[in-house]
Amino acid sequence: MGADQQLCQQLNKLRCSKTLIVGIGNTLKGDDGAGSVICERLAGKICVEVIDSGTVPENYIQPIIKKTPQNLLIIDAIDFGASPGAIKIFKPEQLDSSVTSTHTLSPRLFADMVCQSIKVDVYFLGIQPVHTRLGDSMSPQVYQAVRQLAQTLIDVFPPIRSVP
Repeated sequence: MGADQQLCQQLNKLRCSKTLIVGIGNTLKGDDGAGSVICERLAGKICVEVIDSGTVPENYIQPIIKKTPQNLLIIDAIDFGASPGAIKIFKPEQLDSSVTSTHTLSPRLFADMVCQSIKVDVYFLGIQPVHTRLGDSMSPQVYQAVRQLAQTLIDVFPPIRSVP
């Protein structure tokens, strides 16, 4: 469970580049809200822009394209068959574009639409959910993963300190 050393190394490769973080999720559906909760935890605490797209990432395609990031880091609850709360980084080609999602548009299709307009490296940060039914609360495993991943991202993208 959580952000292991390999994940930290992969994220550290993005440290000195123009990265945009997009969280996807529905906080009314338990663990599905992980991406949105992480965005809330990161707001104002890191040196890269963060967008909480909620359940409608397609509404943010044009704003993302206008920002022309080098890297797009998409955080979402993804069922990849691991232990609850496990965190894994994926490239888009590792996700099946036809996978059904709780979101209007599959995260893979969302990324593909952005990539049609700009050159950007896309990474998915998936958190293995336990339950995603309407009215569920976030599981303890995913809550711990959210806390750990948010801290890892704060460490990787520390806020820019102004010099007095």
